[in-house]
Formats: sequence, C-alpha cells, structure tokens
Amino acid sequence: MDCKMIYADILFKVLNGQLEKNKIILMIEKPKFENMGDMSFPCFELAKSFRKSPQNIALEIAAEIDAAIFEKAEAVSGYVNVFLDKQKVSSFVINEILSEKNHYGDLDLGNNEVITIDFSSPNIAKPFSMGHLRSTVIGNSLALITEKCGYSPVRINHLGDWGTQFGKLIVAYKRWGKEEEVKKQPIKELLKLYVKFHEEAEKDSKLENEARAWFKNLENSDPEAIQLWEWFREESLKEFSKIYDLMGIEFDSYHGEAFYNDKMESVVQLLEDMNLAEESEGAQVVPLKELPPCLIKKRDGTTLYATRDLAAAIYRQETYHFVKSLYVVGNEQTLHFKQLFAVLKKMGYQWEMKHVPFGMMLKDGKKMSTRKGKVVLLEEVLNNAIKLASEQINKKNPNLVSKVEVARQVGTGAVIFQDLKNYRQNDIEFSFEDMLKFEGETGPYVQYTHARASSLLRKGGFIKTHEALSIKDLEAWPIITTLLSFKDVIKRAMEEFDPSLVAKYVIELARAFNKYYAAIRILDDSHLKQERLAMVCSVTVVLKEGLRLLGLKAPEEM
Repeated sequence: MDCKMIYADILFKVLNGQLEKNKIILMIEKPKFENMGDMSFPCFELAKSFRKSPQNIALEIAAEIDAAIFEKAEAVSGYVNVFLDKQKVSSFVINEILSEKNHYGDLDLGNNEVITIDFSSPNIAKPFSMGHLRSTVIGNSLALITEKCGYSPVRINHLGDWGTQFGKLIVAYKRWGKEEEVKKQPIKELLKLYVKFHEEAEKDSKLENEARAWFKNLENSDPEAIQLWEWFREESLKEFSKIYDLMGIEFDSYHGEAFYNDKMESVVQLLEDMNLAEESEGAQVVPLKELPPCLIKKRDGTTLYATRDLAAAIYRQETYHFVKSLYVVGNEQTLHFKQLFAVLKKMGYQWEMKHVPFGMMLKDGKKMSTRKGKVVLLEEVLNNAIKLASEQINKKNPNLVSKVEVARQVGTGAVIFQDLKNYRQNDIEFSFEDMLKFEGETGPYVQYTHARASSLLRKGGFIKTHEALSIKDLEAWPIITTLLSFKDVIKRAMEEFDPSLVAKYVIELARAFNKYYAAIRILDDSHLKQERLAMVCSVTVVLKEGLRLLGLKAPEEM
C-alpha cells in the first residue's frame, strides 16, 4: 500500500488535474508533530492561481476528501492534514508483508536491465586496508539495492594490477626480499618491501630510475618481470578472497587494469580517426569545454588511467549492454570521471554513466597512506570485531548453538554498518571503539532487535493465517507507519545511490519496535497475542531484508 500515492490520487481528482500528480507527490509532507496527522499538503503555491487564501483552499480540499484510507482530513493554517485509518492501514500492511515476505518493497524500475557497478578495486601487492572498505561496502549495498529495484547488477572489481608501483616492487623484492618470507605472509611482506623502497628512494634517487626500467621490462613482456607480477597478483587475490568471503561479498568480474592493455591502442586510434585527439607539448589530449584537456598519451607514448577507463567503458557496453554504469570511487577522482564521461560523449556514446563519490576514511584526521605504511588493515579490524562479538555472546548467551557463525555475522556487520550509516560523501574518522559498540546506532543493535523479535515468535508459537490481521494497540502505530515507508526508502536510496537511507531506516524501525516492546507485554493477552505476533513477524521480515540490502545477516538468536 502506497498511502502517499493514494493521497496524491485523491488530491489530483479534487484539484481537477490543475497540478501534475508528480508535483503533488513532491509537495506532500510529513507533519512535524504526530497529533497533526500522518500526511500534509501545503496550499500556498495554489493561492495565486486559485485567487483564494491558502486557508480557504485547504478548507475546500479537506471537505472533499472521502473516507478511503483516512479517518479524517483537517485544514490547518493553509495545510490539508490527513489522518490514516489505523485499523485499515495496519491490516493491509501486516498482511502484505506476511504475504510477500522478503519481496516486500520490491520495485520494478529496471525491467531486469543491466547496471554495471565498478567497486572495491584494491591495488595488487598492497594490503586491503580500511581505506578500501568504503568503496567495497557502498558498492556491494548498491548492487543489492539495484537488484531490489528490478535491475540486473554486474559487480566489477577493477583491480589495480598494473602501473609503475610494480617496477618499484620488483626492485624492492630483488634487493631485499626473500621468497619464503613472501610465501609465508604475502601482503604484509610485500607492503614492507614497498615501504622500504620509498624510504631508500629518498636517500638514493637512482632507485626510481631502476623501478621505471623494470616496469618498462614488464610492459615489454620480460619473462622474469611477468613471472614476478603474476606471482604478486595471485598471492594478493588469495588474500583479498579471504576478506571478501568474510564479508559475504562476491564479484562477477575481476578484470583489472592489465586486462585492458591490449584494448587501449584501438581507443587511441578511434579518437584520432574521429579527429578528437590533438597534440599538446608532445602528448596527445582530447580538449574539453569547461574542463582541463583529457590526457590520453604521454610524451613518451605511454597510456594513462583515462585511456584505460575509456577502453573499459567500451568493453563493458559491448559485453554487458548496460543501461547505467556506476563507478563507486572516492571524491578525489571527481575530475577524472567528469573528463572520462565528457570524452565518451564526444565520441558519440550517450550511455548513462555515474560517478558515485564518497568521503575518505581518516586516521587521526589524516588520509591513510600505504606508501608511508600508515594503514589499518581491514582483515585485522574484522577479526577483532568478530572476537569482541564472540566475547559479548559468551556473556549474554553462553549456550547459543551457532556461536561461531553468529559472532562472524555480528562482528563483520558492526564494521560494515558503521560505514554505511554515514552519508557516503562525508569523511569518516576511523575509530575502533565506535565501530564495535553494541548499542546505539550500530549494526549489532539492529541485529539484536531482529533476534529479540524472532525469540518472541518462537515463545508465542506464532501461526501465520490468511485472516485479515490488524493491530489495535495505539503504541504500534509508529511501527506500522515505518513499515509502510520501506518501499519509498528503497526508491530514494536507488535514486540517490545512498545506502545510508536504508541504514537509518532499519535503526528507526528497530527503535520503534523496542519502544513498543518496552510498553506492551506482547505475549500476555491471549486474545491479542496472534495479531501482535503478526506485527512482530512483519518487523522481522523487514529488518532482515533491510539488513540484507546493506550486506548484513540477521541472526535469529544472539
């Protein structure tokens, strides 16, 4: 049931089509206070065309609103406030959720068309740090949200597996590395070597030239360089897979930068054939209006990120035939994507491309730096979170059968939720303490609410029936109105590419339920028990689905 749409339809008829329905929907508000109704329509914009005061217009509209799903309509200070019929609405919502189950809130916006989502994309031979968490969990959540909205997402991990850093790493390994040490702890050892290279290069500038020479060897398919690169890549992917498995994240493609090495020359040729590229100080650029020129080839003939990303965009369209293409990459790459999309448009491609930027994960107010070794490793954070969750479970529920699995779900959930509850464009200060709190606006709080509600269903012996169930407790109304808004929240999260809307929603629903739980003895009244449990069941369904859209599990016991 979409109460907002029903209200908009009624207003559209009452106003004889003098306002477009989409405009009416945008104008409908939620009143500031509960006693002012459930929805409100301001009449101030109509005063000029109707040649009446907003108050008089509101009075006329209120008088013409029939019962439908409303108890009453009131005109107050130029607003038409409507009060929903609590019995009708609660009955409809609860029955709809119990009938649709996890499909409640599904939208058919995408007609099963493809959206490619480029996210996570860590650099090979470098640790998976907390700095990579944001792209990974935002991208994964957006893939789940787009799927909920009827699209078919293709999850792409555009690995950073090419570039001058491999020249540096080869030099560092050949000078100071030991094979058995790298095999024992690949990422940690390779990071140590990478950091050592930069420390030594500050004292000896010749190392940079040596690194450039080795990268050139790699580009020229030198057997030793290729063998070392492949080894670094393989070991890195094994380590990354452990972290993805821990978080329950999967990808459809691991094509990284190296995959496009043989596809860039044709892009450069195409730009030349279309007379879009021109020479500038020995380099090749595509001039752009209102943006700096996009550099396609350096003076020495080497290609750049832009060339690679152009090749990747064309390859993805030819392979997946996407209707939208999302790039979940930090704010600092905004100019790069503006240039990339502008060049594609100049080439005649009218694809819908979207950069989904996000703020940085800071440590002590500063950006984390792999080069200086100032990183917080994501795997360590996840393992510590799981350990802490395990300790909490041992205290609260020592006899829990699936302790290990629940600890993993709660620990990883705590880390993921701590990121996703923030608006993505904001910077986040890394704080181990905040991330692992098990109360307040946290993943474990929402998960525990789900477990508590599931426990009530078991204790109360809830039986799903086909009867039209409604809830008579006035204290339940905030839960009903929150359940009612789930579809709208998902739609906005999709339109704004913002998972934080879903995170804030599940917190709101958990709070509303816990307030009701504290006020009403749900299992005490035998006459009302089943209808109350029907609402409790609908809460578990929506909390579980909301958490799933964020990449979290919903344990039934904790």
